[in-house]
Amino acid sequence: MKTRLYTLVFLLIALVLLAACGGSQPEPAAPAAQEKPAAEAPTTAPEPTEAPAQSAEPSKADPIKLSLWYHGAGNETERAILLQIIEDFNSSQDQWVVEMQDFPQASYNESIVAAALAGNLPDIIDMDGPVMPNWAWSGYLAPLELSEGALDGFLPGAIGKWDGKVYSVGLWDAAVAIYARRSVLEKYNIRIPTLDKPWTKDEFDAALETLQNSGEFEYALDLGMAWTGEWYPYAFSPFLQSFGGDMIDRSTFLTAEGALNGPEAIEFGKWWQSLFERGLVPGTSQDGADRETGFLEGKYALQWNGNWAALPPLEKYGDDMLFLPAPDFGHGPKIGAASWQFGVSATSQHKDGANAFIEFAIQDKYLAAFSDGIGLIPSTRSAAAMTKNYAPGGPLEVFFDLSKEQALIRPPTPGYPTMALIFEKALADIANGADVEATLDAAVDEIDADIEANGGYGFQD
Repeated sequence: MKTRLYTLVFLLIALVLLAACGGSQPEPAAPAAQEKPAAEAPTTAPEPTEAPAQSAEPSKADPIKLSLWYHGAGNETERAILLQIIEDFNSSQDQWVVEMQDFPQASYNESIVAAALAGNLPDIIDMDGPVMPNWAWSGYLAPLELSEGALDGFLPGAIGKWDGKVYSVGLWDAAVAIYARRSVLEKYNIRIPTLDKPWTKDEFDAALETLQNSGEFEYALDLGMAWTGEWYPYAFSPFLQSFGGDMIDRSTFLTAEGALNGPEAIEFGKWWQSLFERGLVPGTSQDGADRETGFLEGKYALQWNGNWAALPPLEKYGDDMLFLPAPDFGHGPKIGAASWQFGVSATSQHKDGANAFIEFAIQDKYLAAFSDGIGLIPSTRSAAAMTKNYAPGGPLEVFFDLSKEQALIRPPTPGYPTMALIFEKALADIANGADVEATLDAAVDEIDADIEANGGYGFQD
């Protein structure tokens, strides 16, 4: 228990440091994955704008209040859809009333960790998918208790599982693809890859060299190096996994040895470093504005980006715009999975009501509303059929198939937040010229030390 408390303390202070650093993040970013250890933490939870009151036991005629905390203060479109779901749920029955408090995303995880330490968690918790195992292991969450079949047809990345149980479910998911223009690929006689036949490593490298040597672009490929934090494990660890390595040995989740520093991982690291050495991609000092507009302005021939950013290039290039699958580096093409999800707190006195709300919220009409409103992937194909962009024949339909066929969740272990930080630093160092093998060995040592310090995070030898 002392080790677990120290871990919570470290995670909370790391989030405070993250909030101080600032910076914009793409949709799948998980602030908790940017946590850094520190010496001490606050012992009380910060007050939300309208903190849920602990009222006396209501009369039989009064509905029971359920508190919900949400990460998207400032995202007016997303917030409005969630408020509509809450209003619909509250109107649909007279037993429960959900009340929402919202927080800025940059401070949201800090608020949850502090609330857990203070024993003041809400009934319904909004969380980023890869952080869920840590919160479940830490005792914040209770397994979901939904009706049989409630999650049938959901994308795997939208279902949060830990220790054999489902703890969270997402109303959307996110996927990454290679942004390209058909006319550019055809001009340089580059084969257009498909989901069934993606580019091989050699084809991808040849395409990058051809585009760079054309002189038409500043860089052949934009990886998004201006984005930091969760973008690294979400966007770049799938390359490592396609090479045959990983951030951790998923057979035991007790060591990164052999996974992050084995022959396949070293091959990946050398290829990763070569992208920067060959001048094919912008480096770690990439300007954020170039990341946002470089592909649209023709500075970059290709871009590695998510479906949340797909509409502007689609509007500009129309039928010339392509969203291509990840390359296959030898062990199948991979992309990241899992975005924000809902779960029930372990301390809720009304878990039945919290589960009832979550089951109500995952109706297809609401999944479709979120997709139309914020552009992300509906969690079910039946919901996708109700949307403008993801319906059969829609311009973003490919992202649903990419998520279904290529997605791999980030390692589902409570150690993930620390692991993600270590992975980010290692890849940035390698991009900047550090020795590949020594850097990966050092990353393995750090990850394994954290796992040992936390008693294996619940995994057994």
